[in-house]
Amino acid sequence: MVEGDRFLALRRAKEPRAGEWELPGGFCEGWEHPVDAAAREAREELGVDVELGAFLGMYLERYEYQDEALPVLDSFWLARLRDDTITLDPLESAEYCWLPLRDCPKLAFASMDQAVRAASISLFPGV
Repeated sequence: MVEGDRFLALRRAKEPRAGEWELPGGFCEGWEHPVDAAAREAREELGVDVELGAFLGMYLERYEYQDEALPVLDSFWLARLRDDTITLDPLESAEYCWLPLRDCPKLAFASMDQAVRAASISLFPGV
């Protein structure tokens, strides 16, 4: 989710990496298209509908689950909130804030850092 030169970050409420900032999102259900999963995850985590924009990219990531490192392929889109009334799922996120696209803190997963850089380049080329 982007708004001007900022993006929406969520503070993780659960492991792995509880307490760290992340982007909204999650896993695809069986046979679910990644575009549909992105919209569904936004509704579940934020309580709002989103408008997906340009595709930013896919990045390989490592996800710790039940003491096992699993490979995942994370997909990212530019997105905007259709409503600004965010209602967090407290099991997923402890809080949210809008962070700067440039010079933002390190996020919970490297793929998210890559996506934020891609968003900054896409929205502000040459800066």
